[in-house]
Amino acid sequence: MAPKTRAKAAEMVEEQSLALLPAGLRDVLPPRADWEAFASESLLGSFAAQGYARVKPPLIEFEETLLAGSGQDLAGQMFRVMDPVSQRMMGLRTDITLQVARIAGSRLKLAPRPLRLAYAGQVLRVRGTQLRPERQFAQAGFELIGAAALAADVEVALLAAEAVARLGVKHLSLDITQPLLAPAIMAAHGLEPRQAKAARRALDRKDAAELKAAAGAAGPDLLRLLALAGPAPAAIQGLKAMQLSDAAAAIVADLDRLVAEVAAAAPDLLLTLDPGEFRGFEYHTGISYTLFARNVRGELGRGGRYVTPGGETATGFTLYLDSVMRGLPAMPAKPLLYLPFGTSHAVAARLRAEGYSTWAALEPEQNQPQQAAKQANCTHWWDGQTVCAVSA
Repeated sequence: MAPKTRAKAAEMVEEQSLALLPAGLRDVLPPRADWEAFASESLLGSFAAQGYARVKPPLIEFEETLLAGSGQDLAGQMFRVMDPVSQRMMGLRTDITLQVARIAGSRLKLAPRPLRLAYAGQVLRVRGTQLRPERQFAQAGFELIGAAALAADVEVALLAAEAVARLGVKHLSLDITQPLLAPAIMAAHGLEPRQAKAARRALDRKDAAELKAAAGAAGPDLLRLLALAGPAPAAIQGLKAMQLSDAAAAIVADLDRLVAEVAAAAPDLLLTLDPGEFRGFEYHTGISYTLFARNVRGELGRGGRYVTPGGETATGFTLYLDSVMRGLPAMPAKPLLYLPFGTSHAVAARLRAEGYSTWAALEPEQNQPQQAAKQANCTHWWDGQTVCAVSA
C-alpha cells in the first residue's frame, strides 16, 4: 500500500473511532431530534391541559435520595460517581418518577392535594433490555399524588392514552393488572412465605405446571388467573365468577369499575387484563398499566399505583419517547427558505416573522440561487421579490 493510501486509511479509522459510542448510546440526528422534541412538548401540553404542572429535577442527585423507598428496585441500573465537592456518592437518575415523589414530599410538601405534576427528560441505565437495548432514553410522564379514589386511576389511564393518540399513534391497547390480587388469593389460602414466593415465581414464568405444584390449595385459583388473561370485559366476568375472599373480591370490584369507566370514555382503546401479572410492578400497590400500540416494538409506557417515600398514595404514568416515536409517521418536512447572499437583515427578519425558517448564504453563490437552494436541502428560495418553491 502506498504511503498516501496508508495515511488516508489511518485517518478514516481514526475518524470512525472518534464517532464510536458505547453500546446502548447514540446520537440523535435531524430531523428525528426535532421530531422527538416536538413529541415531548406535545405530551407535556396534553398533561398541562389537565392541570399537571411541569417540574424539572436534576440529572444527578445524592445516591441515597435516588434509592429511597422503591428506588432500590433500580439500584443495579444506576451509574455512580463521587461528588468532588461534598465527597458523597451521587447517582445518575434511572427514572424520574421517584424524583417527582421526592419533590412532592419536600419542596411541595405544603401544596394542596391532590398534587398534579408532569416531567420530561433523559434517564441513563447501566444495561438495556432485550426489548429496549437503549441505555439512555427520554421519558415524559405525570404523577397524581395524594389521591386514593378510583377516579385517579381512571384519569391516569385515560390521559396517557389520549396524549399518545393526540400525537398520532394509532391502534393503542392498555394492558391492566393488579399486582395485589394474586397475593390476596395466596393469603386467603394460608400460603406460607416460602410457598408464596415459589408461586409468584411460577406466575412470573407463566408456568402452569410449576404453579400447580407450588401453590398448594391456592393452585386452582391462581391457574384461573393465568387462563383469564385477555380482553378485559371477559376477564372481569371470569374473575367475578370465582369464589374469592372479601379482600380479593374488593380488588376485582375496583377493576370492574375501572374497565367500565375507561371503556365508556375511550371506546376505541383496546383494554386487556392480565390478573396474575406483577413482574415489573413490584413496587406498585394497586391498579397498574402498560400501554402498547399494534406493530410497535416494546411498551410505549407504564404506570400505576404506588406509595411515595413520604408515605403518600400516588398514581402516575411514564411514557418512553423511543417507543412512542416508533409508532409515529415520518416527520413532515419543514419548509426551509434559502436566502441568497446579500439578502438584507430586514427582509430576512420579515420572512421569519411570516413563519419561514431561513437558511442564509454566507458567500456569493457559485451557481444560480435556485441550484444553491437545492444543494442546501432547502424547500424554497427567495428571488428578491417572492418566495419560490425549489423544483425537484
